[in-house]
Parts: sequence; structure tokens; C-alpha cells
Amino acid sequence: MATFAKLDQNNIVLDINVISNEDTSQGEVEVESVGVTFLSDLTGYTNWKKTSYNTINNTHSSGDNSKAFRGNYAVIGGSYDPTNDIFIFQKPFPSWTLNVITATWDSPVPFPDEDGNFTWDENNQQWVGT
Repeated sequence: MATFAKLDQNNIVLDINVISNEDTSQGEVEVESVGVTFLSDLTGYTNWKKTSYNTINNTHSSGDNSKAFRGNYAVIGGSYDPTNDIFIFQKPFPSWTLNVITATWDSPVPFPDEDGNFTWDENNQQWVGT
């Protein structure tokens, strides 16, 4: 099966569609543009990007990170970053920055090394134990 994200004009993920590998193939090779054409013909909507269910934080679930694809599995409400060719989750806080290597958001202060539960305090720019 092949999974595609439906994007709006601002590259926000609107929906996720799964189609048969047959609908993405040229011969025995999977080609993203073939899947996009199939979905465009089927739905009348043309802004689609392939995504991988097996990729999160730029890590592939098999452990073979050469298979990691577009940073993260697309999620509704997340977005596609065309400059870095990655899917990213919604930014959790205004002060956090995008780490394009891991396709995650980094807090301005590293997460504490100690045991315990912590939440981010945006007003004070620090982790607070809960």
C-alpha cells in the first residue's frame, strides 16, 4: 500500500489517503507522480505528497534509516516543508525551532536528564517538574 497526504495551498495536511501499490507503479517500480496522477484523477484534487507510515523523527521503524522518508509520517494538521522535503508536526510552542535533521521541534532549553515528568513553561522558557 502507498500513503499520500493531501495538502492545502499552504502545505498543511488536510487528509491522508492509502492506495494500492498498483496505482503508483510504472512496471515494477513505485513512482510518486503516478500515485499523484491516480489520486488527482480520482478526486479532482492535485496537491498530494507521498508519505511513509514507517518514518518518525527521521527514523525508519525497521532500524534501517536509509529507508526513512520525508522526516515523519504526515498527520492531519501538520505540514509539509518543501524546502527540506519533510513532513513536520504542528509547532508546540512559539519559542521552539525546527531541527531539520530529526524533523522535530527543539525547545530552547534541553529536556532535563533527571528522572521525572516535565512540562514546558513557555512564559519562563524552562522545563518544570510535575
